[in-house]
Amino acid sequence: MFTGIIEELGTVEAIEPRAAGSRLRIRCRTVLEDSMEGSSICVNGVCLTAVDLRGGSFSADVAPETLRASNLGELRAGSLVNLERPLSPQARFGGHIVQGHVDATGEMVSLELLGDQNWWLRIRVPQELDRFLVYKGSIAIDGISLTVAALEGDILSVTIIPHTYQNTALRERRPGTRVNLEVDVLAKYVEKMLSTMERPSRLTVDKLRENGY
Repeated sequence: MFTGIIEELGTVEAIEPRAAGSRLRIRCRTVLEDSMEGSSICVNGVCLTAVDLRGGSFSADVAPETLRASNLGELRAGSLVNLERPLSPQARFGGHIVQGHVDATGEMVSLELLGDQNWWLRIRVPQELDRFLVYKGSIAIDGISLTVAALEGDILSVTIIPHTYQNTALRERRPGTRVNLEVDVLAKYVEKMLSTMERPSRLTVDKLRENGY
């Protein structure tokens, strides 16, 4: 489990196509401090398994489905990626519950400067995610825990503070690029429970008579 608080910006060192999927090598430092072979590391909001750890880098195998459902397939050597290690029992919970399971990708519409290095980010989201989004609710965008500031049709907006802009890969994003989206898992559980609840029967006197009562 992750929190959406990005620990480090990594740099894609190499991408090796495989018969099925690909292998990424990412240059970084902080997230390697207590990682080992098989550790989970969240890369742009996607939970990957770290292998072949070396001084200053790790590799991760990316399955074909992950390449299809996320923006990892669009990475190139030199691309910046958001990195986060799983939450430890001693850590403070600074963001929201992020599983590293991307629900869909959205399209960046604009990133506009508000002033004092604050930014207004607008993302076009797919229709199937709409029921999980609420004003002031949480969403992970490329693994970053953010608060929904506005919802207008299929456009979701969030405010990006100076720290987030300076310390994440959002500063590389341009209109038209894909971003990974993960909605709040609590919203998914609530939606599932509500959809399975029995709806109250519309019992009327006429229906009772029709059935012999």
